[in-house]
Amino acid sequence: MPSAITTDVLIVGAGVAGLWLNARLRRLGYSTVLVERASLGGEQTIKSQGIIHGGTKYALHGALTGASEAIADMPRRWREALAGNGELNLANTRLLSEAHYLWSPGTLAGNLTSFFASKAVRGRVDQVKGNQLPPALQDRAFKGKVYRLAELVIDVPSLLANLAELAGDSLLAGERITPLRESDELVGLQVDGRSIIAQRIVLSAGAGTEDLLHALGLQQPAMQTRPLHMVMAKGANLKPLYAHCLGGGPKPRMTVTTHPAADGQWVWYLGGDLAEADGVARDSAAQIAAAQQEVANLLPWVDQGQVRWATLRVDRAEPAQSGLVRPDNAFLAEQQRLLVGWPTKLALAPDFSDRVINQLQRDGIQPQAHPDLSGLPRPPLGTPAWEQLLP
Repeated sequence: MPSAITTDVLIVGAGVAGLWLNARLRRLGYSTVLVERASLGGEQTIKSQGIIHGGTKYALHGALTGASEAIADMPRRWREALAGNGELNLANTRLLSEAHYLWSPGTLAGNLTSFFASKAVRGRVDQVKGNQLPPALQDRAFKGKVYRLAELVIDVPSLLANLAELAGDSLLAGERITPLRESDELVGLQVDGRSIIAQRIVLSAGAGTEDLLHALGLQQPAMQTRPLHMVMAKGANLKPLYAHCLGGGPKPRMTVTTHPAADGQWVWYLGGDLAEADGVARDSAAQIAAAQQEVANLLPWVDQGQVRWATLRVDRAEPAQSGLVRPDNAFLAEQQRLLVGWPTKLALAPDFSDRVINQLQRDGIQPQAHPDLSGLPRPPLGTPAWEQLLP
């Protein structure tokens, strides 16, 4: 039987939340063990578009909301980390775009001009024209307006590799996870027969957190999932585009990010309203047809004859909210030495780690253990969906 491990903090779930938290704790001197059942970031994280939101898309109705204000500082914190001088050193993470954009079809341009000049978003957006436009929009047929956001888009696979590097020897692959108790008190977990005792246990396993809570005999905090039906388009003729296309409602009509495939081609990853309610109800063929029609309407100069298509269903795991609305912030709940949470989106991983560290400091949890973690079985990195579905 594997020998027992004593560590300061035991984390379950190696998506961006668990990996970011793990790296920050190690930098603060805590010993950690980060357990992953499958692959690093292989579920919700690797399926994200890599946008580090600053909140502007949540203000499309004309005023800043709780969601937009809560997330406003995230691009700065990520930029500092990407430059190697932030709370983490993410200098080995690839930046796909220095900015994300908002673009409007010609029919909406007039209303948007006054909106983006308003006090609500002044300083967050700048209009761009001509050769400042994203490459995919530099066509004579384009008649809309484009605004540059003070946001950024990262390459998620390289982020995961960078965070795995910062994790050192703390990563542990483990499938069977059961509670470890002393006198009916949860003191750790059994991972594939190996006992791990910790001062604090953090569950950050996304959708897997619900099963872990049930294994621990807990029903709270409750979880919800909000589904998406994303679309991928791959072709040598596609040009980079990182933008929300605006419709008449409070959500982007379509959100496009562009990702490098292993064979050198670009992949457009399409979300936004296209991937939500109506998109979720469609089967894959109907969703691809809807995406093709949207691209034809919005980007008619793109030759779709050279493009291959696929869809991907994603369940965003979050704390339960009334009416299945999107949470504004990262979430953390505590039950004695157990901390349970969700970052709710990629950009809020730093906020999630803040909440855990604040709890540790409030409870006077100081680094104590120095376990030998050499030789632990290590989980692999997650693989992007386009490499699996559009090789």
